[in-house]
Amino acid sequence: MDGFKPLQALRRGDPIVILTGAGISKESGLDTFRDPDGIWMRVRIEDVATPAAFACDPARVHEFYNARRRALHDPAIRPNAAHLALARLEQEWPGAFLLVTQNVDDLHDRAGGAPLHMHGEIAKVRCLRCGSVRAWHGDLSVAAPCPACGRAGGLRPEVVWFGEMPHEMERIETAVGRCRLFVAIGTSGLVYPAAGLVHRALDAGALTAELNLAVTPVGDLFEMRIEGPATITVPALVDALLDLP
Repeated sequence: MDGFKPLQALRRGDPIVILTGAGISKESGLDTFRDPDGIWMRVRIEDVATPAAFACDPARVHEFYNARRRALHDPAIRPNAAHLALARLEQEWPGAFLLVTQNVDDLHDRAGGAPLHMHGEIAKVRCLRCGSVRAWHGDLSVAAPCPACGRAGGLRPEVVWFGEMPHEMERIETAVGRCRLFVAIGTSGLVYPAAGLVHRALDAGALTAELNLAVTPVGDLFEMRIEGPATITVPALVDALLDLP
């Protein structure tokens, strides 16, 4: 693709940080959150995705995330060509590489990648009583006992709710501050602090690229803007990077 010509300023092995959002998983059949037909158009954030919502009505919050967790068990939901391409890049890139995802699904992991889940993982739970984090693939309820401490009533989805700090922000910001290429894929550019990472990349002098179905409200911050389905644009990006001398 002609839009990838700015990559020629890079050298094979330059540090890369890639940030992915719900758009990369949409082609696998998962709902996005902020599209006109997305989840937050049907469900109020305040009712299911805040600490206050969980304190007020944990059963309702569990019901919402149980449905999201069950969706991942659908045999039709599997990693797509974009997830697979990024896993290939992670395995073959000779320099520093960090894949950061805002997604709470496990599609990057199932593709063979090792993403940093800054917003947590829906297939895990955290105990508010003992602090343990465990894998959890079934439904969750208020009555479920913690696998570690045995006490009931303290398990919550291991996802970052609105008003909470994303995971490992210091590590992410350090990597972005050192990278030569920062790529945002399938993300709205509206949710902070993830949306602010492009500013840190620009301050560091990195090349910035946005791959999305359409230009986002922060599109002007990116030197490279590639529009199209992630299953087409992401493999093309990976091929272009792995072809660098």
